[in-house]
Amino acid sequence: MIINEIIKPNFHTVNINDPIDNVLTLMGNLNINGMPVVDDNSKLVGMVVKADIYRFMMQPGHYSSCPVEWVMSKSVITAQANEDLITVANRLRKNEIIAMPVLQDEKLVGIITIENLLDYFLTNNN
Repeated sequence: MIINEIIKPNFHTVNINDPIDNVLTLMGNLNINGMPVVDDNSKLVGMVVKADIYRFMMQPGHYSSCPVEWVMSKSVITAQANEDLITVANRLRKNEIIAMPVLQDEKLVGIITIENLLDYFLTNNN
């Protein structure tokens, strides 16, 4: 099975210049812990998770109006839309991450999460 068949096609992104307080509010409203970060051309440039924002905010002088670029991970681990499910699951586990942006021809087409994988295995192994 390839991951393109189980990725979340209705995913959300944030812009590199969005203030982190807006990003936290959006994550809360969507009930998610991480989001891909894109530039003004919709190109993937990073990934941000709530924990990174909270760690950043704990430091004196850091403000919620700072751009998400200041807290995002710039070395993004990605998956390709045509990759095998087990390969991607192993990459998530090896890197101890909960979600990965999914690319097809360098274009962001979705996100794969631990929840997607669990749902797939629970549905298909009963």
